[in-house]
Amino acid sequence: MSKLDRLDIKQLRIFQALIREKNASKAASKLGLTQQAVSEQLKKLRDVFNDQLFLRKTTGFVPTPYAEELSVDIDKLLNDFQALLAPKIFDPKTVDGAFVIAATDYAQQVVLPALVKELREQAPNLKLIIRDFKLDSLHDLMENGKVDLAIAFPDYIPSTYPIIKLFEEQHICVTSANSSIAGTKPTLAQIASYPSIIASPSRPNFKGSIDDWFKSFDLTRNVVVSAPCFSIVPMYLETTDSIAFLPSRAISSELVKIELQQLPAPFDVIAAWHPRYNKNPLHKWVVSKLVVE
Repeated sequence: MSKLDRLDIKQLRIFQALIREKNASKAASKLGLTQQAVSEQLKKLRDVFNDQLFLRKTTGFVPTPYAEELSVDIDKLLNDFQALLAPKIFDPKTVDGAFVIAATDYAQQVVLPALVKELREQAPNLKLIIRDFKLDSLHDLMENGKVDLAIAFPDYIPSTYPIIKLFEEQHICVTSANSSIAGTKPTLAQIASYPSIIASPSRPNFKGSIDDWFKSFDLTRNVVVSAPCFSIVPMYLETTDSIAFLPSRAISSELVKIELQQLPAPFDVIAAWHPRYNKNPLHKWVVSKLVVE
């Protein structure tokens, strides 16, 4: 009997569940099977692929490097099998289930309101989960199928993921209307020395995305406050005599722009996803609803 004859869809679904849950009991519960049935099928999978696939640890399983490679191909196979049973014409009105989007604080303000509106109107039975973008865990979440789409900046996304550019952004220097620097025309050196607030949503520190730009002029910013999100920065600017560099589309109307002779280089705002979703009808439809400029 060939190896192919010894493999069936149930085993592939068990493999997929183990990759995502990394625990035999949780995988069994998700599939409606007993833990013993999962263990028996895992034994067959190990024999077919001639690899341990999953190594035991205290809290569950760790996939082997070969299992991680297989996971992408197996996800694609299962998606293709599912497509055989799906209607040939995709109709968003019939779609149900949940779709998970991980987005930066900026993307939640600027990109998602219009997207959520359109998805709710055209796919009323589709439930949306919006979660904060976690740079350190993004790959694991997407690899394990717990995030369907990420909206962020290129530097935050693994280079192997498919992406679509949504638009180009630009950092603008702003302050509150009652600050001592409002209405002035400072030099870049004066801007660097002025108390500055940064948004650091991925990792709490005093380093912002444009520090390298200041360094190109042999300048170092005087960062005095590091905030966890863009949306809170305008409130801090109103209560402190300070400045901030914010993406132009996230600037509230009460803030005052400070005109500079030079500006940091523009940057892209993108959407990204795991390669397993390249041919998924729902995923392709959601991506098509993103505004691309």
